[in-house]
Amino acid sequence: MKKSILERAREVIDTEIEGLAAVRDELGGSFERLVELCAAAISRQGKLVITGIGKSGYIGKKIAATLSSVGSPAIFMHPVEARHGDLGMIQKHDLLIALSYSGETEELLVVLNPAKRLGVQLVAITGSARSTLGKMSDLVVEMPVPREACPFNLAPTTTTTALLALGDALAMVLLDEQGFTKSDYGRLHPGGAIGRMVTMCAADIMRDLDHTARVGVEATVREAILEMSRVRSGSAVVVNADNELLGIFTDGDFRRCAEKNDQVLSLRIGDVMTPDPVCACEDQLVAEVLKIVEKRRIDDLVVVDSGRRVRGVIDIQDLPGLKIM
Repeated sequence: MKKSILERAREVIDTEIEGLAAVRDELGGSFERLVELCAAAISRQGKLVITGIGKSGYIGKKIAATLSSVGSPAIFMHPVEARHGDLGMIQKHDLLIALSYSGETEELLVVLNPAKRLGVQLVAITGSARSTLGKMSDLVVEMPVPREACPFNLAPTTTTTALLALGDALAMVLLDEQGFTKSDYGRLHPGGAIGRMVTMCAADIMRDLDHTARVGVEATVREAILEMSRVRSGSAVVVNADNELLGIFTDGDFRRCAEKNDQVLSLRIGDVMTPDPVCACEDQLVAEVLKIVEKRRIDDLVVVDSGRRVRGVIDIQDLPGLKIM
């Protein structure tokens, strides 16, 4: 009987999970040695050269990109192009990592001896150390998987998933070993939302004091509302004479007060404000600011300096325009 679409899809995913578990359980000294060789190459100003063809080549490109993005310089070298000049991208301090599950891919094998003659070490990530690729290599990291998800056990499916995961594991272990930080990550990702979140601070995205409604505790709700309207803000920050944060009064606070008291406009703001509100330091990264906004579910976040003096306010409505959310 033909399996249902969802039943078959889940079976494929289960097969790949089984393969990932097998690779995880087989990790041992060869993987540790691979990490050591990678770290040594990088420390002597070399790079990691990933090579492979077909489906392994596509995965190799992703592995190289991931390594580079987390502080381990890496490039992808196509084996066929390498035979026609691209071997020139290999330098003596580099480490060559060849990917082939069968270890018998002819287009890959024919370029490896010329590459080794350039003086680089060769690491194979393959299904069998007894393969031709394994025998040619200085180090073999085996990643045998039980079976492909393909019903004929032919199309690369489980093996490519496992190779991708192994590449991620290598990248993340190297990240830890080299002490790569969030700030380092930001320097390598200056563009896009990711770059902005890890390089920009609260002070970079806040509304400044000229566009922040501020009132004292003795002000009336009417005065606070007028100040909010003047600067087009959904909140008024309550401060003392030294501009130190005392509280906040928002549109939502106004509506809640109005439901209980039709004389709300004449009330003293100090009596209806939210005292000691959640705030962010001016030098906090935008990524941390977003966590505060999402966790507390607030629309306006006061920004203060180290002395708790108000510097401005972050209005969640501004963030899409800044391409933060």
